[in-house]
Amino acid sequence: MAVRTRLKVCCIKSVGEARMAVAAGADILGLVGPMPSGPGTITYAQARSIAAELPDTVEPWLLTSETTATTLAAAAEESGVSNLQIVRHLDPDELERLRSSRPELNLVQVIHVEDEGALGLISRYERHIDAFLLDSGKPSAAIETLGGTGDVHDWSISARFVAATNKPVMLAGGLKAGNVLDAVRRVRPYGVDLCSSLRQEDALDAELLQEFVQALRLADQERT
Repeated sequence: MAVRTRLKVCCIKSVGEARMAVAAGADILGLVGPMPSGPGTITYAQARSIAAELPDTVEPWLLTSETTATTLAAAAEESGVSNLQIVRHLDPDELERLRSSRPELNLVQVIHVEDEGALGLISRYERHIDAFLLDSGKPSAAIETLGGTGDVHDWSISARFVAATNKPVMLAGGLKAGNVLDAVRRVRPYGVDLCSSLRQEDALDAELLQEFVQALRLADQERT
């Protein structure tokens, strides 16, 4: 039986975009809160209004660059979203404090795959979070980037990461219709996540979205 790779459409900016993504088969919608860089940011109030319109079968994930248990909990409260995609490599003690104070939250730790050092972060975070998301940000660069780069990272490292953890792993970074078959074949992620390759003039493009979904489901036909 083929495995269905979960689809996360990120950088959703309106209820209209959310409805388009849901109709195309998205399982998860990414709502980008305030960030130091990257596309698609919206306010927490906007995130709340979009999340309120989603069917129960679709999960809203709030992307947040907050770094403390207190500010992460406040972001969840203000946005009304219980799934937090944490885009910085946090101090695990803050995650533990957040887990203790808000056990109902679903915590997704982003790992920016700059090099093989990403593999060493599995043991740092695994027991504190519910899922990982591998992306192509460069938090160590002179100008920090935390996602939305449109860049592909080293999928051989991502594949080793997936094999080494028992947590679900989402794959992001430069995915599009033309490379998702190779990505799924090589990495075998729980799900895929994309933003910039689906947008034209800062709007979600229905044709690009449909092309990607078709390519993803063809990739799934190979998975067992």
